[in-house]
Amino acid sequence: MDNLLEIESILQEGRIEEVIDLLKDFISRGGTNLDRAYYLLGNAYRKKGDWQGAINNYLEAMAINPESPAKNAYKIANEILDFYNKDMYNQ
Repeated sequence: MDNLLEIESILQEGRIEEVIDLLKDFISRGGTNLDRAYYLLGNAYRKKGDWQGAINNYLEAMAINPESPAKNAYKIANEILDFYNKDMYNQ
């Protein structure tokens, strides 16, 4: 599948594993909009609960386009992880 809008729609339906496979294939073919593809892949990993996978893909997106929406997603992911870690120590 070559259309990121279609892939994003599948992600919104909750078909996370399918989206991960589609995005990995999209990225492996190269081309344009790779920053968007990495951002969406980060979102898929986040929805899956794989925070490290999410952060890694957000970083890839930001390396291609520093103004990618991944910049904000990366910041939020780190804030969430910082919050979770603090709670673990306060139990």
